[in-house]
Amino acid sequence: MQSKLTLRLDDELIKRAKDYSHESGKSLSQLVAEYFSLLTEDKKQEYNASNPVTRSLRGILSGTEISEEDYHTYLEEKHS
Repeated sequence: MQSKLTLRLDDELIKRAKDYSHESGKSLSQLVAEYFSLLTEDKKQEYNASNPVTRSLRGILSGTEISEEDYHTYLEEKHS
């Protein structure tokens, strides 16, 4: 079942949201629903990838030969 929701927002924010909606090809309702879903996800999922940016990067290095040891080496060189 779907219900109507009325939001009171700043005019400039509404304009930016509509522009983003148009650029992404999604309706404002769909964007708000997706955002609310992200806010209310299970805590276990939130722990694994706490925000959309982190979630979008998940698995990006699969299939590469970069190891955790490579990362530690990088950090040591960066901070020495």
